[in-house]
Amino acid sequence: QVQLVESGGGLVQTGGSLRLSCAASGRTFSSNAMAWFRQAPGKEREIVTAIAWSSGSAYYTDSVKGRFTISRDNAKNTVYLQMNSLKPEDTALYYCAARRDRFIRFNAYEYDYWGQGTQVTVSS
Repeated sequence: QVQLVESGGGLVQTGGSLRLSCAASGRTFSSNAMAWFRQAPGKEREIVTAIAWSSGSAYYTDSVKGRFTISRDNAKNTVYLQMNSLKPEDTALYYCAARRDRFIRFNAYEYDYWGQGTQVTVSS
């Protein structure tokens, strides 16, 4: 069993930076693949980035490549999302998610555990 709690959201200006954190509790955290999804009002939930149990394997959706970085610190049971050069179109509720195994997947229905979300708003 895994529980996830996101933090670090807020209001920032275009071009600014923000770091989101996802604190996990659960005995299998170090072997879980994890991901960040986001959902804007009136839109479907979409994957932003994902990371396998090994930090050397990660996925980024095209719209955030070069701007966002996912990382994990298994000793702290935490996964991070560093967001740079933020744009208004990045505005959304950001969710942390985890799978029961170590394999990266790209759809929301393929993840087993979810946090409550943290709001990111980028002003223009």
